[in-house]
Amino acid sequence: MTAWSRVQRARNADGADQTGLHRMFDLHALSCAGDALVAVGLAGTIFFSVPVGEARVRVALYLLITMAPFALLAPLVGPVLDRFRHGRRYALATTMLARGFLAYAIADQLDSWVLYPAAFGVLVMSKSYGVARSAAVPRLLPPRITLVEANARGSLAGTIFGALAGGIGAALAQFGAGWPLRLATVVFLVGMVLSLRLPAGVDSDKPEVLPRVFALLAHKEALKLWNLPVWAAITAGGTLRAVYGFLALFMAFRVRTDDLLLSPLAALGAVAAALASGAFVATLIGTRLKLRRPLLLDAIVVGGVAFGAMVAAVFYSLPALVLLAFGTALASGLAKLAVDAVIQERLPDESRASAFAHSETMQQLAWVSGGAAGLIPVSGQWGLFLVALVVAAVTLRVSAWAWAAHRASVAPATAPASEWTATSGAR
Repeated sequence: MTAWSRVQRARNADGADQTGLHRMFDLHALSCAGDALVAVGLAGTIFFSVPVGEARVRVALYLLITMAPFALLAPLVGPVLDRFRHGRRYALATTMLARGFLAYAIADQLDSWVLYPAAFGVLVMSKSYGVARSAAVPRLLPPRITLVEANARGSLAGTIFGALAGGIGAALAQFGAGWPLRLATVVFLVGMVLSLRLPAGVDSDKPEVLPRVFALLAHKEALKLWNLPVWAAITAGGTLRAVYGFLALFMAFRVRTDDLLLSPLAALGAVAAALASGAFVATLIGTRLKLRRPLLLDAIVVGGVAFGAMVAAVFYSLPALVLLAFGTALASGLAKLAVDAVIQERLPDESRASAFAHSETMQQLAWVSGGAAGLIPVSGQWGLFLVALVVAAVTLRVSAWAWAAHRASVAPATAPASEWTATSGAR
């Protein structure tokens, strides 16, 4: 059996080809590939082409200009897309077309002010795609695949194609930073066509219950999203995403100033490969993982990252950093699967799409917050010590929540669901 035949078999397994879920896998692979190409093009312009001090300022400016408005607009994405629940395929196609146009605009305006608003637009459209995809996938599930398995298989396809596209983009970047962005335009246009070819079942006639914008903790429907188990899972996942973002940017600058026995580019490549490998292994595990105690898994992986950060701080070296990066990416990926499992288990069908939208937004903002903290110029050891302390504190909190949720599940009469919801919202 050839490699391509194996890919096709995995893509169509368990009835995915009968419901059209395999096309969603293809679409997500193209989306991740396009985003990877955009990231390579922007990295060559913002980070690698300038000295360390200027690069730090450019990255901070990028995070401020793109992510600050994104944090305000992200909660609007779900309610806006819900208006198009009868045309979700067109919403997905629109996000692909918009990203393709903006990538092409960035390619021709790398040295002008257009770079930042266009990059912001790509982020918003990428987020919109993620929300629309989260609402579409459950409607294409065959009986033999759970939502967690479907998301893991989609993430696996996205990770593989994103890594391949990143390598191709890095090669194209040798001829100019605009070339990866031009290729991204082509990838997104292909994704637009594929979006329009999704099965009609993607479009739902049943309206979804979405929370009121800017009144998340006050609205009675929104409170359903934040019961104790969901809040614990999202806290653990968000913390690990923040550590992921911190390591990605913190180490990008530390390798350029610390003596790690390798050239800065080689050391950064080792850390980036470890992050990518950890994410890949997590998605690979998730394709067959049966989560019966997702909150217990959260407590274990968060505690493991805290311990790993402390060890890396004490034995500060490239091997320790590579192991920490791999472990953090693996833990973050498993925590994301735990979030999916808790949402699927603890929330009703009409609330899941909204819950996924909010959890993805929080994960994205957590990554940005961690990355912003990674721009602070402190020594490598002190930075990792601080990470270890913060994550250790979160471990204690998540473990307490996990134990409380477990006690509530084995003795539900001790506290009604509404009481748990109100309590978790207050926390």
